[in-house]
Amino acid sequence: MATDTILPLNDIKLLTPSHPTKMIGLWNNFYSRATEEGCEKPLHPLYFMKANGSLSATGQTIRQPPSYDGPVAFEGELGIVIGKLCANVSETNAEHYIFGYTCVNDVTARGVMREDPSFVQWTRAKSFDTFGAVGPVIATDLNVSTLEVRTLVNGIEQQNYPVNDMFFLPHQIVSRLSQDMTLYPGDVIACGTSIGTGPMLPGCTVEVKIEGIGTLVNDFKQS
Repeated sequence: MATDTILPLNDIKLLTPSHPTKMIGLWNNFYSRATEEGCEKPLHPLYFMKANGSLSATGQTIRQPPSYDGPVAFEGELGIVIGKLCANVSETNAEHYIFGYTCVNDVTARGVMREDPSFVQWTRAKSFDTFGAVGPVIATDLNVSTLEVRTLVNGIEQQNYPVNDMFFLPHQIVSRLSQDMTLYPGDVIACGTSIGTGPMLPGCTVEVKIEGIGTLVNDFKQS
């Protein structure tokens, strides 16, 4: 229930802006990064799942897992938040199922991914506790085509790329994924990242900024 009470932001602790049944992340969804890495546009969005236990809010510390001492990377991304039950929807209607957008840091333990030559371990590499940073808020009524994603590490800009460089735009992503699985209110889809991703060193601070949404801020520390 709405009230007239206003609290200073510094006096409160923000939680993740939704409680998803699942968090989905896209790979190879930007022309610029595909060109740099010699990839082509996929026929269908390529995605992986992040465990719900990986979710962390703005202001929360991202921690190096005790079981892993290899490189950990930041990936600043736009996140889609689903607003209502969504299954087998068309691209034309998909926007009606998007509640809004948020910032995502899709943290990745890169050394894990190819640890076993027989299987690329996407889910394990991306599902360690605190590796799915989301926030600070869900913004609605945005013109997605004008958005830019910026990622700063210790105040130095590492990523700055336009959302309209995507292979699959948000309404196309939601439609395609809804053909594969039912999406539920609060579910988060990370739209993939572009060039500029890099390592997080213990003690650093990572900020993902999207104008109109805000800034997702997390420190990175060893456990």
